[in-house]
Amino acid sequence: MKDQQLDRRKFLERGLEIGTALSVVGATAKITSSNAVAEEPSPDRSGPDSPRKTRVGVIGCGSVSHRYLPHLAACPFAELVSTCDIIEDRAISQAQAHRVPHHYPNVQQMLAGADFDLLVNLTDMQEHEHINREAIAAGKHVWSEKPIANSLAAGQELLQQAKLQKVRVWGAPVVVSSPQFAAMSRILQQGKLGRVAAAHADYGHTGPSWSSFFYEKGGGSLPDLGVYNLTTLTGLLGPAKSLVAMVNVITPTRIIDGKGEIRVTEEDNAMVVLEHANGTLSHVQSGFNYFNPHGHEGRAETRHTISIVGTEGSMGLVGYDWEPLGVDIATVDNPHYQRQCEDASGYVWQQGASLVDECLATGKEPLFTPEHALHVVEIICAARESQSTGRRIPLTSTFRWPIAT
Repeated sequence: MKDQQLDRRKFLERGLEIGTALSVVGATAKITSSNAVAEEPSPDRSGPDSPRKTRVGVIGCGSVSHRYLPHLAACPFAELVSTCDIIEDRAISQAQAHRVPHHYPNVQQMLAGADFDLLVNLTDMQEHEHINREAIAAGKHVWSEKPIANSLAAGQELLQQAKLQKVRVWGAPVVVSSPQFAAMSRILQQGKLGRVAAAHADYGHTGPSWSSFFYEKGGGSLPDLGVYNLTTLTGLLGPAKSLVAMVNVITPTRIIDGKGEIRVTEEDNAMVVLEHANGTLSHVQSGFNYFNPHGHEGRAETRHTISIVGTEGSMGLVGYDWEPLGVDIATVDNPHYQRQCEDASGYVWQQGASLVDECLATGKEPLFTPEHALHVVEIICAARESQSTGRRIPLTSTFRWPIAT
């Protein structure tokens, strides 16, 4: 039977067709220099009632940008200023598609070029930390795809540097922004499940073949996949105070498009048990070796990927936390699962940068915080330490909780 490997690139790029319609494509745009796009003038939307806009530079024009850029182009609080990619043709193509006036081949030229307020970092995981540091040093706010740093100490240093520069930093994922997360949080805060004892979450697929960075140092299934569930469960149950974990490599080599066979050095299989401050134990499993009959199609995942149980009830998140479809709850008073909150109300996983644009333009604070993102970074690093030492690892970081949904 043919290997049914996930092609994440195809999954992400399906959003390009929809996003192009949203982003008012300039079909006749043409390149006139190495860093500018000429196009027909956009309609003038300025005026006394127009919202203030955050000027945005996007670095990393690969597959994920096909979801981010359309959302940013449609955001009333964002003005796209520049694109950047080390494969310059990708930066040019995305600049053309979304009528972005400037493009650059590296972060240094981008930061020295057309002025902007917010750097949106969509590069490989291994590049996030140093690019975020360079952007902060240049006085830019930062929205970073996960992870925002490679260690808790490095992340805390970034936040301190941002404070000195009087700029802000945020990081993906934004799962705490969904209506389904809010519904689950309210159920817990209202005590409908009684004393909460345990929770479980899982997320995995058979692994991307379009890039090797997922399997190399700085990659792994935890920062790519487990990060979602770790963010959701700590968001619902509170910061973790310790953990035990096992991580390993199930598939030692991978075939990567255009590169051939590579050796896998980072975990592609992980099990993490967290102890939260109130005694609740939660478990997250993630990996790049999980066959799924419908691949990575979020709308098709109708089982509970997250479940929480207490002394008086249980509930489950229907679908993935990055594309939630509803919440099921059963209690001692009503022991049959009742489904609620089936409407995502516009929530999509790629909306983080747009919410940050709104924050910078209006002062409205998002529910996600950099401290929460760094708590999850510490968990990922501690999970690997637990595997290497065989010990239970205490955690020191925290964040504002409960999250005011």
